[in-house]
Order: sequence, then C-alpha cells, then structure tokens
Amino acid sequence: MADYRLRVLRSRRRTLAIGVPEPGLVEVRAPLHATDGEIAQALQKADGWIQKHLAARQERAAAVLAQGRFTEEELRAMAQRAAQIIPARAAYFAPRIGVTYGRITIRNQKSKWGSCSAQGNLNFNCLLSEAPPEVLDYVVVHELCHRKEMNHSPRFWAEVARVLPDYRARRQWLKTEGGKLISRMTGA
Repeated sequence: MADYRLRVLRSRRRTLAIGVPEPGLVEVRAPLHATDGEIAQALQKADGWIQKHLAARQERAAAVLAQGRFTEEELRAMAQRAAQIIPARAAYFAPRIGVTYGRITIRNQKSKWGSCSAQGNLNFNCLLSEAPPEVLDYVVVHELCHRKEMNHSPRFWAEVARVLPDYRARRQWLKTEGGKLISRMTGA
C-alpha cells in the first residue's frame, strides 16, 4: 500500500478530486455516490501525480525547518509593504480593465493569494510583498478581472490575457515557488 495517510471527504460534489494538503497526507474529495473501489482506482491512476506532490510537500516542509516560519513581526512588515504596493497597483490596472472595486484588505492567508467578493471588495495575501512584482501584478489583475467575470471561464482568462499576455508564466511562479512562501506561514 502507499506510504501516506488517506483522508476521504464525501460531499454533494459531482467529481472526484485528489490533493496533498500537507506532508504525508493525501485527501480525496469524492461525490456521495463514489464507491471505495472507484476511489481506490482513482488513487492508483494518480499515483505518479500523488508521489510528485508528496515529495514537493516534503521539500517545502524541509525548507520551513531550514528557514523557519515567518515571525509575527515579519508578517506585520510584509502586510505593511503589501498595503503600500497593492492599492497602487489596483488603481493602475482597474481603469485598464474597465472595472471599479470596493475595499482592499491585506490578510495573512494560508491558502489563497487573493479573492474578490460579490460586493467588489478585494483581499490579498500579505506574502505577495515577497513575490516578484510581475507576480503581484498578476494576482491584482486576476482579482480585478473577477469584477467582470466571477468565475474562471474562458471569457475570464481572455480578459486576464488581454491585460497580461504572459499571465501563464506569472501564474506558474505561484505554482512552483509560491508554496514555499505559504509553507513558511503554515509550517506545512
């Protein structure tokens, strides 16, 4: 059997999803009707992906041990820097996208880089102050584009690409390097 802990969460979702939320743990989010056999088959089929992501989680955990978790002082300093940079970038990009927005909040988020509420309020992770400027801009543009499309449809991505034609490279940085920052906040 595999060398990890398994957590199965059943809900009224339509599809089965597999994730690695922390080192040594594989989480399966499954529809209520999914059988144990279907879940086992999905795990077997995704074994290569699972092993790759378990190794990446373990590497990030080792980096946390080597570098240490962010202190409260460091997080406050990041939040202050982000609060200076992000509103200016939002003000720059909003007219180019053709949107307005409400309040901007900087948070110590453990899983998200940003979010946009139905009321147009924007939330951003303080860790963005540690990301390259082009990555920070991508997250700002991403959230502002949700003011036009509150989803991740092809129309949404077309809007992001209109403003940032190279958004995929910026997004890739978050996927490959962003976890290292988040893991220093969460310890995972």
